Amino acid sequence: MTLETSLLGAAYPTNLSSSLSPFSPTSSSTSASLIAITGTSSSTPPQNATASASTAAHARPTNTRPCNGYAEFCNRKFSNVSMVVAHNSPFVVPNNAASNQDLKVLTQLEDGVRGLQFETHYPNATVGLRLCHTSCDLLDAGSLESYLTIVQGWLAAHPYEVIAIMMGNDARVQATTYVEPFQNAGLIPYLYIPPSGTMTLDQWPTLSEMILHNTRVVVMLDYLANQAEVPWLLDEFSYQWQTPFSPTDPAFPCTQQRPPNQADTVSRDKVYMLNHNLNIQIPLFGQEVLIPAYTLLDEVNAVSGNGSLGLNVNNCAAMWGRPPNWLLVDYYNFGSFNGSVFQVAATANNVSYNRGSCCGTEVTNAARRDSGNGMGSVYAVIGAFCFLILL
Repeated sequence: MTLETSLLGAAYPTNLSSSLSPFSPTSSSTSASLIAITGTSSSTPPQNATASASTAAHARPTNTRPCNGYAEFCNRKFSNVSMVVAHNSPFVVPNNAASNQDLKVLTQLEDGVRGLQFETHYPNATVGLRLCHTSCDLLDAGSLESYLTIVQGWLAAHPYEVIAIMMGNDARVQATTYVEPFQNAGLIPYLYIPPSGTMTLDQWPTLSEMILHNTRVVVMLDYLANQAEVPWLLDEFSYQWQTPFSPTDPAFPCTQQRPPNQADTVSRDKVYMLNHNLNIQIPLFGQEVLIPAYTLLDEVNAVSGNGSLGLNVNNCAAMWGRPPNWLLVDYYNFGSFNGSVFQVAATANNVSYNRGSCCGTEVTNAARRDSGNGMGSVYAVIGAFCFLILL
């Protein structure tokens, strides 16, 4: 069975792949047809899906092969799906204040995370691009290439999944520096190349188009992207905007912060990220240091309640007319129940969520929750941070 028939039904017309030619932008600069995530297929069917007089007697096959876990997503545009993003996905180091996740990237992807965000550093040409948080002396999670190799292996084993990778260029290196680790990891064939230097909501392809062409990874870089030289490395803020970065306000305002001074009309027609990772400021050595609000993780990642992810998504959807495309969170396995962040995304997508599908192992979660209760964990984090700085 081919990928096309597996995805769209064995009885589907055999010339379907020809109708899914490489995506090209529409001439419209607005997206009136894309109002909100509805949980149904696109109102505009594929070219060969329209019944004619000669085929009216035959029922259109139903797609049972899920795209990103749901058959309903296959005909949705990439810009019309809400995904959970692991903030600083690689930074999984127990008892290290610079960590932002509990479970490693392979488990993140298996649990349903479809956005991987992190910062990259470049200590020197010998070691190349590293996954470090603030400083490689504070937390060094290994090479970018090693991390991407794990991601590539997962993608190869899951051909119906579409993900996003969003990187911070902390060292401000040239875009071409990123080519080697992506090439060596075997990810280049999977990378989506957009038709233009910016895209409105309607100009993104559907998940099924990305899957059929195997361009299932959207990669963005916050600074110094150069798409003339590296066309698959998207200039992040030309394509998306974000709510306030590194938030310390538990109200989580839905206002646009990056890129600055972007017109409201432009923002309404672009994908956007909800930064929902609450931080607290700790005074250390005469400066304010931000660390995750560990003792509030269950409330912050909850489905409902003050400061919850669910409430934040609802507020932003009301303000902008549609839910966020990316829900960025710390310690995604925390919440009002295991997987509550995925329940929030499912609700935004108007689909159901299987609560038994997350997260990692019960042993891991139980140990993490025990260590995260009470103010003692905050003091332990501060102590670890001080220890690391003194090394």
